Amino acid sequence: MQRLIEEFILKLHSEKNTSSNTEVSYKRDLTKLFIYLNNSYSTDNISDITKEELEGYISSLETIGRAPTTISRNIASMKAFFGYLYQEGYITDNPASDMKSPKIEKKAPEILSINEIDDLLKQPSRNTPKELRDKSMLELLYATGMRVSELITLKVNDVNINYEFVVCHDRKRDRQIPFGTEAKNALVAYLKDGRESLLGENKDSDVLYPNCSGREMSRQGFWKLIKAYGKKAGIKSDITPHTLRHSFATHLVENGADLKAVQQMLGHSDISTTQMYMTPASRRVREVYEKAHPKA
Repeated sequence: MQRLIEEFILKLHSEKNTSSNTEVSYKRDLTKLFIYLNNSYSTDNISDITKEELEGYISSLETIGRAPTTISRNIASMKAFFGYLYQEGYITDNPASDMKSPKIEKKAPEILSINEIDDLLKQPSRNTPKELRDKSMLELLYATGMRVSELITLKVNDVNINYEFVVCHDRKRDRQIPFGTEAKNALVAYLKDGRESLLGENKDSDVLYPNCSGREMSRQGFWKLIKAYGKKAGIKSDITPHTLRHSFATHLVENGADLKAVQQMLGHSDISTTQMYMTPASRRVREVYEKAHPKA
């Protein structure tokens, strides 16, 4: 089974240019599925897997309280994997073809108020190399709305301090995002008095924000960092790196930013994704327009 999963992931990577996060999620979901099938049904042959067995796994996820989003992602993983097996001739029937994902209620993204953002950004206040780095990372994340995966993989040459913009790289295209004075000042202070100390023996590294061992920071490492500063700031809501991305976009739109420009800064391929940051009044106007206008 593991060999087939690896083949499937390789196919996704080479033909669909999937992100590493997507590939990790597929691999994790499918590995857990086959552990369940082995334990519950002693299933060794991929051709013997039935729709009922797959539905049994989904029921087990529901029983232990997995969220609809998690269940929906698992079903998507199954459908993609068994679709691949069917196309490649490993199986003659696709047991996942008719599986239905649960309805997921769309929730407004969790955001911080401007006062909460200010409180959060004040927390790394000491002039230690680590806190200079943390301050710069938080300032730049809120100033640009970039993804945490983009932030932790930034190279020194990706940032233009003089012209105040950063270049973000994803698998499809690069994009330039401007940043302001606060982020610039924090970055200058960090590069002057923090980064070299953190690099240690890795002086030749081009990573902008190394961890305390001088290597590229992990997503989990930054997640723990922002959680700790959120707690220190007294923020009650569940704060994640994506919270700053949502807050960045919402605050821009609330202050009159053009939705198309926000889309470009966030790197959304479809503007409908960006529309969730519209104010309720704006969303209502659009809904009325789309229902009533003959050419909407």
